[in-house]
Order: sequence, then C-alpha cells, then structure tokens
Amino acid sequence: MSEQESALRSIRAEEISAVRAILHREGLLTETTHVSYLGLKEPDKRQALGPRRFRAFLVDLADGRSHDVVACPADDRLESVTELDPATDGQVPVVMLEFAMVEAIVHADERWQAAMARRGLTDLSVLRVQPLSAGRAMNPGEQGVRLQRCLTFLQKNADDLPWAHPVDGVVAHVDVVGKAVVDVLDDRVLEVPTEDGNFHLAEFNGTLREGLKPIEITQPHGPSFTIDDDGVLEWLGWKVQVCFDSREGLVLRHLTVGDRSVVDRASVAEMVVPYADPSPQRWFQTFFDGGEYLLGNFANSLQLGCDCLGEITYLDAVVADNAGNPRVIPQAICVHEEDAGVLWKHTSHFTDSSVVRRNRRLVISFFVTVGNYDYGFYWYLYLDGTIELEVKATGVVFTSGHPNPGGPYAYATEVAPGLGAPHHQHLFSARLEMAVDGPANYVEEAEAAAVPRGPDNPTGTGITQKVTRLRRESDAPRLADGLRGRVWRVGNAEVQNRLGQDVAYVLHPEGLPVLLADPDSDLYGRATFASGHLWVTAYDPAELYPAGDLVNQHPGGAGMPAWIAADRDIDGAPVVVWHTFGMTHFPRPEDWPVMPVDHTGFTLKPSGFFGRNPTLDIPPSAAGHCHS
Repeated sequence: MSEQESALRSIRAEEISAVRAILHREGLLTETTHVSYLGLKEPDKRQALGPRRFRAFLVDLADGRSHDVVACPADDRLESVTELDPATDGQVPVVMLEFAMVEAIVHADERWQAAMARRGLTDLSVLRVQPLSAGRAMNPGEQGVRLQRCLTFLQKNADDLPWAHPVDGVVAHVDVVGKAVVDVLDDRVLEVPTEDGNFHLAEFNGTLREGLKPIEITQPHGPSFTIDDDGVLEWLGWKVQVCFDSREGLVLRHLTVGDRSVVDRASVAEMVVPYADPSPQRWFQTFFDGGEYLLGNFANSLQLGCDCLGEITYLDAVVADNAGNPRVIPQAICVHEEDAGVLWKHTSHFTDSSVVRRNRRLVISFFVTVGNYDYGFYWYLYLDGTIELEVKATGVVFTSGHPNPGGPYAYATEVAPGLGAPHHQHLFSARLEMAVDGPANYVEEAEAAAVPRGPDNPTGTGITQKVTRLRRESDAPRLADGLRGRVWRVGNAEVQNRLGQDVAYVLHPEGLPVLLADPDSDLYGRATFASGHLWVTAYDPAELYPAGDLVNQHPGGAGMPAWIAADRDIDGAPVVVWHTFGMTHFPRPEDWPVMPVDHTGFTLKPSGFFGRNPTLDIPPSAAGHCHS
C-alpha cells in the first residue's frame, strides 16, 4: 500500500473511538450531545499529506447549540471548534433521536388530537407520525429553531404498511429541542384511503407466477479482480480505491486505467427530492438525502435477498453513531463482475471472417433506504475505459390523500382508490475531481451543428461539431441539449495521443429536466446546483457539497452559487466537474404499492485518450461458453 492510499482510506473504528475520546475530554460531547456527522476531513491534494484529520458536526438537544469540529487523533488534539448560528449557518443533519421522539410529542398535543378527532380517529396507538425535514424557516418564530414538520399515517396493525393510509391535511411543526409542538396546520379533511398496500406479505400478492426458471451465474476460477485492506481494487488494467463516507456513501479515489489517471475523486455529493404539491400541508416537502439525512448512514447490509448476483466480494462500512461510537454496516458494498454484451464484432465478406468479443464490467455498488425510497448506486468500469454511474430508484412512493378521487389533480397521481402520489423529482449531483492524464485539465462543450449550404457545403449535407471552451466558473451552469447531442469534453493540453490530439474524456448526459422550481422560490435558493446539468469549479478541498456544508434549514445561497461568485479560472487547472442528473417522476398506478426500479445516470467515455481501440487484446470467449 502507498502512503497516499493509507491517508485516504475509509474511516476506521479505532479512529472514530479516538475522535470521540478527544471530544469527550474537551467537554464537547456530553450526555445530551449527539454526533450528527463524523468523517475524514478531505486533505488538499496539492500539498504534502499530513496526519489524518476528521470533521464532526455536533448538536446538543438540551439547548440546541451546535458545533463544527476538526480533530486530529494522531496528535491527540482538536484542530478547530466553531460554534454555529443555526439562523444563518443552517442546522446540522438530522439525528436518529429526532425520528424517535416526535411521535410521543405530537400524540400529546391537544391541537393535533382535535385534528385527528375531526377525522374520526381517536385511537392514537394506530397513528404513525412521520417526521420530515423542515425546509427553510418561513415564520419569524422559526428562525434558529430546530424543527421537524410531521405528517400522519394510519397503521392498522403491526404488519400494515402505513404509506397506504395517509391522514392528509394536517401538519404538526415540532421544536425538537424544546420538545413541543409549536404549531398545527389543519387545512382540510380528506378521506383516509382504506385499501391496503402490504406487498411484503405473501397473501397480499396472490398466486406466484409460474415458469420462472433460475439463471445461474458462476465464475469457477474466481473473479478477475483483487482488493486489499485499504480498499485498493485492481481489475484488468483498472485501479481504484473504494472508500465510504456516511454522507456521500461510496467515494471512489484515484481511478486509473493502464496506470494513467482519469478521476482523482468521484462521489454523489448531494441529492435533492423536491415534491411538487404546493398545498399548505406539502409546500415544504423537499428532502436533501445527503446533507439533511446522511444517506451513507442508511446503507443496507446486502446479506439478505438478492442485491447482487455472481462471484461477490462484500465490503463492510464503518460509520459513527449519534453517540460517537463506531457502527459497522456489514456487507454494505458489493463488488462483482457482469457480462455486458458484445464489446465489438465484425463479419467481413472480404476476408470471410467473423470476429466477436464479449464485454464485461466491474460493478461497485451499495443500496440505501431513506424513508420510503430505496436507491441503488452502481459504478461501472468497462474494458474500453468507460466509466458509468447508474442510480436505481425503487421502494414506496410518498403518498397523500387524493383531493379528487376518480378525477384529475394537477400535482399528484391517484395510484389506488383515494390514494395520491405527489409529483416530484430525484436530482443527484455527481462531484468529479477530473485528472485526465494529470491535473491540468480544461472543459469544452461540444455539440452537433449543421453547416449552412454554401461554397464549402454545396450539397447541404455537411455536419460538424461546434466546440466552446469554458474558461471561467461564470461560464456555467450549462444545460444538456439532446437535439444537438451536447456533451462535455474534459481534456489535457499537455498530453497528446499518437495522432497529436489532446487526450480527453467526454461526459455524456441523459439530459432530463433539471430543477423545475421557480427561480424566486426558497427551494431554488437552497438547491441552486440542481438548476444546471453542468458546473465547473476550481479545485478546493473545502468545496465538497454543492448545496453547502449545512443544508438542514439553511436560508439558501450556500454551495454552488457562493463558489462561482469568485469566478475563478478553470482553463488548464485542477478542476471539479459537477453533473446534475436524475428523474422527474409523475407516478403511475404501476408504481404502487412498491415501485419497479427506475434508472438514471451518466457516462464518461475516453475520447482520444487511447488513440485506438484499447480492447484489441481481449481474448475470445471460451468455446464452451458460446453456442456453436
């Protein structure tokens, strides 16, 4: 292992315990203080590596005070302590106790009880209170108050899925520090849907489909990859360090192919799920699953079910619990190989030959469950140098009462009798520290262009490519355009291929809608990064999260809009490419009671990086594996 690999590996249990001991000794970790986040403080890759340092967000639920702390266990010291002002800085991410405490607080409130009685619901034992992040503080009395906004669902019994029975029109606003309901909105009475959605029970699903024969995937000689204790993975010319963070989940470092660098660090740095029903009980409903909830903390253990197939290597993840102790998530990361169809093929009538090679990909993945939704994050490395990220969204759609059963409603779909599923978006921000054959990279926008008919194009059939260099941060945001085949090329002017062309990788976007909220809305101010498909910023290790460090109840303007205001030079320097991708979801009845997987993602493909097809050395498949 190298010094760099050891310095950048995932956090370990003994390091979490060492940080906790320092925080406790210095009086920052008390019986009422909770560790909201603890992770590796990103070192500056332009400087010599020093001892590993760790950053923690702390909140005292007795008085609401919160701190941003950096500790260095190797030196047994605190490096910095900053007390936060929640009214201007935002709140630290939600801690688990806040999920657990609110139901009892809400159940005890007479205003909420009256709202339930108005709907004929008097048995509180079957009423589940779902706490949700509060969004921006809207009322003067909410400034600086640590809030949860809570909806209610009916759960008929212990096996019943509450999402099937929303008690709509009521919102309880809870001060989790004061442990009190500060306000109850009782907007309108809707019938509680009665049809169950218990897909997890065998009797609900009826007779199982017959004729489904097993597909067996085997590698009798084992996988083609190796991985060491620092997470360094090597596979058929690829090398990458697999790391894990409780906020971002999977972090891939130092992706190289053929000993040549491509990306220094890759992660999904934020995701936002804005809901589109502007009614009084739902206007606030937007979830930043990274910055508000720390999606990495909700990683599944993949030992149950069939999350991965084939010859699997599982990796554990270590995170800090809210007491600051290490918590191991067994088998959180899955590494395996998959067949990926035909790599290349040609049948030549000139030479009377037919040659084909099979493609395969290395898969590095994990799954999280955040509330009602489940997300799988799949990084793929291909034999030809392609990098792909696919996100799979499944789980249960968030539900509401439908205001117009049997008829239309502008902001939701009726998915079962009287049961609505509000329209929403899932928008992800990939943070890519590009290093295509070194740090001095530039970014160009390239798109197809028709050439006007004229002396150089007398037949009117000419097609060329329009290329625009992005030179400063103010050149973003950029939007994808499928009609023009718009892509973004990350190149290195200091390295050329055998044809004298700059080596490059090209980002191919899906080009689906970006954030659809009004630019004057509070949501837009908090999620500005999601308003463009592409941003490019000058590298800064402190700029990790595109909505800012503290997203929970932040007033807006942090992260991307604050960074690009500096308008730094991005032409031929260490740069970070930020790519927004995702789906705009108008739910279907087929998405209920559990949603079939929906897919989104992007691809990075080499363009002139190799100078010719780099897979000519791939051997043909063994004869026994092909039909003859």
